[in-house]
Amino acid sequence: MKAKQIIKQLPWILILVSVIILPLISVVKIAKASEAELPEPDSAYATVYDLQQSLLQSMREGEQMGYAGRVEFLTDAVNRTHDIELIIKTILGATLWFELSSEQQDLIIETFRQLSIATYAGQFKQHEGEQFEFIEQRDLPRDQKLVRSQLIQSNGTPVNFDYVLHQNAGKWLIINILFDGVSDLAIKRSEYRSIMQRDGFQALIDMLNVKITEAEHN
Repeated sequence: MKAKQIIKQLPWILILVSVIILPLISVVKIAKASEAELPEPDSAYATVYDLQQSLLQSMREGEQMGYAGRVEFLTDAVNRTHDIELIIKTILGATLWFELSSEQQDLIIETFRQLSIATYAGQFKQHEGEQFEFIEQRDLPRDQKLVRSQLIQSNGTPVNFDYVLHQNAGKWLIINILFDGVSDLAIKRSEYRSIMQRDGFQALIDMLNVKITEAEHN
């Protein structure tokens, strides 16, 4: 008798499993998969993840924010993920850097900071399904880290975004970015040093300010 009752109830049991239990299992699996993609706290990848999530939000809300809103939003993201001072020092090199007065050093640090933020705000303004994917984190010489990732475009084409980071006051900060293997630091080093050596400090500041203005209209 009990066996017959179980058989009669079997369709309802199967429905219960398929409608309620299986979806719950799927949700748990998805949650675990998402957790697996999150970086370890205080890791180099955590810094890159922070930046990339901010860029994606800027893209998703880009039209609503407008350019000025994106600049305001990304200012904090850049400040907490980049070592702007070390980047511009490396670009100019020790010889040119120490030829500058302290006021000139402060000016170029802040101008370069504004350009970095403006460039992100001008480029990451529209979202069409793009996603960042983490590839790996590896050690580099001089206690630096390399975080390799890709931006998967809406058509499925990947663009390589590789980040070099160092520690400053216990936090991993970005000091160089490579786009499909091309070093942003190397490009700027060649351009900025050439202008400063040929035309002087003010010409370099003027060029950076022009680029800041142009970023809004990209």
